[in-house]
Order: sequence, then C-alpha cells, then structure tokens
Amino acid sequence: MSQEPKLPDVDRDTPNAARMYDYLLGGSHNFAADRAATERIKADMPWFPEAARANRYFLNRAVRFCVGEGIDQFLDLGSGIPTAGNVHEAARRLDPGARVAYVDNEPVTVASATALLDGDPHATITAADLRDPDAVFAAPGVRDLLDLSRPVALLTVAVLMFVPDEDDPAGILRRYRSRLAPGSIHVLTHGTADHDAEQVRSLTNVYRTTANPAVARTKAQVAELFGDTELVEPGLVDATDWRPDDHGSSAQHRGYWAGAGRIA
Repeated sequence: MSQEPKLPDVDRDTPNAARMYDYLLGGSHNFAADRAATERIKADMPWFPEAARANRYFLNRAVRFCVGEGIDQFLDLGSGIPTAGNVHEAARRLDPGARVAYVDNEPVTVASATALLDGDPHATITAADLRDPDAVFAAPGVRDLLDLSRPVALLTVAVLMFVPDEDDPAGILRRYRSRLAPGSIHVLTHGTADHDAEQVRSLTNVYRTTANPAVARTKAQVAELFGDTELVEPGLVDATDWRPDDHGSSAQHRGYWAGAGRIA
C-alpha cells in the first residue's frame, strides 16, 4: 500500500492556481491562502465554482469523444491533481487500456498525484513546465508511456490563461502539435472576459496576487491558439455547449471558450 507522500517545501502563504482549482472542485490538496483567494473571487463571481465544474464536465466529454475517435493516449498539460472526474478514469470507462501522461509544475500537485497514481502502469505524473515542450517530451513519464507514432489527445484545459503573451502560447502549442501523429486531437479551454468584463477583471486582479497571474482572452484570440487544426463540431463554443449531455447546454454561460481541433 502506498504511503502518503512527504510534501515538498512550498510557499503555503502564496495562493496557487492548481490548488485553488482543487478547492473549487471540492478537493483537499490546498492551503488556507488558496481558499481565501478563491473566496475573494467568489465574492464578485458567485458562479465561479459552477464555471470550474462546467470546465471539468467538458473535459470528461472531450475525453470520451477522443476515445470514440480511436485515441487511447492522452497528454494532459497543467493537469492539476487527478482527483474526481480525472482523465484516466473517464477514458478507461470506454477503453481500459488508455494511457495518460499528466504534467504539472506545482509541487503539491505532483506529490499528491504521485501517491494517487502509485501502482498504475498506464498513468504517470511529470514535474515539468509546459512552456518547455522538449523537456516534457523527454521526461520518462511521457517518453516511455506515449507512442508518438500513433494519435495522442493533447489536453490544455484551463491552463493557457496562465501563459502570458510574451511566452508565445500559440508558438508553444505549435511545437507540441508538430510532434504528434496525424489524427491526434488538441482539446482546449480558456477563460474569457467576453461576457463579464468587470467580474473577470476582478478575478484577474486576485490572480495577480497568486503564483499564477492570469490573462483572459477573447474568442478570436483563443481560436488562434488552435493554429491550423480543424475544429470538430460544434467548433469553439462555451464549455457548456460543447456536445452537451446531462450536464449540458445552459442558458448561463460559464466563461470558458472550449473546443477540439484535429491535427492533420
């Protein structure tokens, strides 16, 4: 039986986006500072937890779509802690042999995921910065798990808002997609201020006090992140409107543009 990992030395007083997201989803891998920052956002955006859940529901639908397209390998960048509604469980409901390489750079996330995935030969967690594709692909947890000669689902869900323009997120994504086989699918969500500019401005002000300043992007800017991939139906839409199921389309948008692009 695996032991709970000894958490690495971390700054518990500075909120972190991965741990804040864990708190929003009802997880326990977060600190008081993460909870306090999240509550400040909720004061101006009471629907912030619903937005996080809508994003998570989209992720599950997108994973099921990818498996339905014959993809059994997933590279999840900025994955967070793979707790409830995680990628490997969603994929394996349809394909028990699905492989998932999680990547994150937050120490508590990596330590917690290491324990959660202990003994799973087909799921790994890699400590790496998604802004360095070469390091990600060279990491044993990615290199030894994924067969890049076959299609892979590249997941960048609710993470690119933490990559500023000066780091060239579109260029980073091109480097990832260039390593993937034709038929691979790029799944993406991104926070936006297109609907609630004042509330999202308040959100980004809070994130400026965290380890992960956030940038909201317009629908046109998010569309550019897909590069030359071919968006599958229904295109780039609110997360609640992408192939909805029981948690499906709602009259209330949730502030995330979402889509999936096929790599030729």
